[in-house]
Amino acid sequence: MEELVARITAAAGINEGLATKAIGMILNFLKKEGPAAEVNELLAALPGAEGAMANAGTGGMMGGLAGMMPGGGGVMGLGAQLMGAGLSMGQVQTVSKAMFAYGREKAGEDAMGAIVGAIPGLGQFV
Repeated sequence: MEELVARITAAAGINEGLATKAIGMILNFLKKEGPAAEVNELLAALPGAEGAMANAGTGGMMGGLAGMMPGGGGVMGLGAQLMGAGLSMGQVQTVSKAMFAYGREKAGEDAMGAIVGAIPGLGQFV
């Protein structure tokens, strides 16, 4: 997890705490919305993922509102949560791209491709 956090802090220009929170929020979203087998494969390939997920929170008022939407707001709801946590839209895209690139390295293209393919709209952010 430390390597992923370092990549995200460097790419997005954010601190480690916010990077870890963003990772946890994204992983929580994937666990809720993605195909179980592939998401579990990704989580197994990311030591520390469960801790990041447990400490992610909801991302302030915008994240709370997105969570009340039917289905949690999908990808747009996740974006609102991440922006509520303090990321700009550009940083959301940078974090997402860095995280999915790292996921491909660790869990493989098959697992990540299945996750992206199963969640409507996710492909435009990764």
